[in-house]
Amino acid sequence: MVSRMFRIETEVDRERRDLLRARLLETNTAASPVLRALRGTPREREVPLHVWALDGSGALAAGAVCHTWADWLHVTYLWVDGRHRGTGLGSRLLARAERIAREERACVAARLETWDFQAPDFYKKRGYEVVCVIPDYPPGVTEYTLTKNLG
Repeated sequence: MVSRMFRIETEVDRERRDLLRARLLETNTAASPVLRALRGTPREREVPLHVWALDGSGALAAGAVCHTWADWLHVTYLWVDGRHRGTGLGSRLLARAERIAREERACVAARLETWDFQAPDFYKKRGYEVVCVIPDYPPGVTEYTLTKNLG
């Protein structure tokens, strides 16, 4: 008979986190032929893609922090200083990131998350479609996940 006694702990432990991540990666790779095919290829790695807009004095006016992985562009952050909003700068940064992802990294699609008070309409106007809505995340706010075909 197998004993089912466990000690449950809650402290932050980076070593265990890394071990857990490695074991999850191993389990997922074994379970998915798609992930198995990615292993050992350049597409397996997340590659940073950052696009910056600097004003005349060299100060940050806007930026897009993204990465590519498995033929997808993931837009993590897109921000435009309030003084430059409405000028098309955000659209230019997003378009540049999408172009680099498509032409230089062979990405076929893009994804991002945004909250209702941020920019869902901005992204929809640029061809993104809502694929997931999470109400009350955090409470009182709605989170959207959007995707776009880059083909």
